[in-house]
Amino acid sequence: MRALWRGILTDDPEVAMAAFFPEAAYVQIKAIADPALDWQDRLVGDFRLDLAAAHKYIFSSPGAAKARLLKVLVAEDEVAWIPPGYCYNSIGYWHAPGVRLVYEQDGQVRSIGIASLISWRGQWYVVHLGAVLRSTDSGIVDSPSAGIGTFAPAGGC
Repeated sequence: MRALWRGILTDDPEVAMAAFFPEAAYVQIKAIADPALDWQDRLVGDFRLDLAAAHKYIFSSPGAAKARLLKVLVAEDEVAWIPPGYCYNSIGYWHAPGVRLVYEQDGQVRSIGIASLISWRGQWYVVHLGAVLRSTDSGIVDSPSAGIGTFAPAGGC
């Protein structure tokens, strides 16, 4: 998550990719026609848009240059096993929806959501930063809030 935070602050997707779900894992999990193409075009494309939107959001307020990550909060009761066959998967995985990225900026605690994390071989990765499903070609900042915010409801693939 530190790599994600650095990527948001610097608006550098390459830095943030260390926190993103690996292509090799996605290709193994997904039972779709071309998972590598979907990973690159849809998942990474959306991640880059959302990362830029999060950067713009944070830098629209005072003290952005000194903003610091405090913690990442997960609603443990919402973490779920996604079985094979669900969400076009060939194998199962652990999923955490509606995670909160909590930071301090200009003396205030703030947060934004991470729409979806997936665990792969014991490591948690971002698979959707701003939204799982989207109706726009623009980046999305998931549930920005003063304070720690609230967890988003589970759902979506």
